Amino acid sequence: MRPYELLIGLRYTRAKRRNHFISFISLISMLGIALGVAALIIVLSVMNGFQKEIRARILGITPHLQVSSDTGRMLDWQAVLDTVAHQPEVSAAAPYVDGQGMLSMNASVQGVMVRGISPEAENRLTGLDGKMKLGSLSALRPGEFGIVLGSDLARALGAQLGEKVLLITPQGQITPTGMLPRLKQFRVVGIFEIGMSPYDNALALINLTDAQKLYRMGNAVSGISARLHDLDRAPQVAVALGRLLPRDLYATDWTRQNANYFRAVQMEKRMMFIILSLIVAVAAFNIVSTLVMAVTDKQADIAILRTLGASPRSIMKIFMVQGVVIGLIGMLLGVVGGVIIAVNIGSIVPFIEHLFGVQFLSKDVYYINELPSDLHHTDVITVAGFSFLISLLATLYPSWRAAQTQPAEALRYE
Repeated sequence: MRPYELLIGLRYTRAKRRNHFISFISLISMLGIALGVAALIIVLSVMNGFQKEIRARILGITPHLQVSSDTGRMLDWQAVLDTVAHQPEVSAAAPYVDGQGMLSMNASVQGVMVRGISPEAENRLTGLDGKMKLGSLSALRPGEFGIVLGSDLARALGAQLGEKVLLITPQGQITPTGMLPRLKQFRVVGIFEIGMSPYDNALALINLTDAQKLYRMGNAVSGISARLHDLDRAPQVAVALGRLLPRDLYATDWTRQNANYFRAVQMEKRMMFIILSLIVAVAAFNIVSTLVMAVTDKQADIAILRTLGASPRSIMKIFMVQGVVIGLIGMLLGVVGGVIIAVNIGSIVPFIEHLFGVQFLSKDVYYINELPSDLHHTDVITVAGFSFLISLLATLYPSWRAAQTQPAEALRYE
């Protein structure tokens, strides 16, 4: 693009128009693009924040990687634990026993997932000690039959620290009167809160040795849990570890265990991008309207430029400059506004809630009671590039029409 085409295009953009409606449409186009870009950046950042927050809460109790057996019993687990712990990507590993049962206290009965753990190893694995509301994870000592409950589970049972609850397991025992369920009394030594209903409402932790006795596992365990230095490399580590394990053992990572959830989040994020992109598309149609009217307004100028030797391509570039400037300014305003709001949304939303006396995210309904935001520079670049491309495409047809102007026809009535 030669300098005179750029200079004339910028001059047309700044010049006062005889038809003020064209300037109004230009302003609306600019603001429309800014609004669309800002909305896209804010929504994508909030969805990233939700995904990051939920993932952090899920992984607050779920290990990054698990090694299990087809039979549900792992006999030579010490050797497997050693193999897993010596992987370069693994930062901590621990055995566990999984089981189901029912907890009973007074007239309350709740179905639970029971997990037998080694307290010190589990704390290195999930940092669960930092999520204890009452008591301590280290109070799960072998042979004492202590139990740690989720906060919602303890509330449903009416259990307090130091009280006893009855655990009923599905593994029955044969008596002269028939098959009876196995019962064992446990003392509540701790209450934790993850912030996720599936765990706070249905998970109970006991000592690994007590779980082996309760579920008649002998010296076996259900599997090995592992924590990685980089959780995003969990699928690759699981594949590599699978080659080192015996055939009856397999490794699964957190992305496979929660695959449906994270797949749904990604799909929702793509759909929101497509839906909100329509705002930018509508603003781009306004650019088309602006340039069509500008071409009509500048018929005489186009004819004079053509008689002075300007080629149709030069005329096309002059009017493309106008559309690109409108799109560029709108995009920059949207990026700046979107980034500022996305970064400060944690302060903006509470201010709006306080101002109008409303609460957008209630603790009783949602997992999260704050609106999180995680701004990714790749999202900002993608949105900015998309909006600029749409703006550029919107200039092509009106600029082409301007290039087709015949000087004689345009100057006939001047």
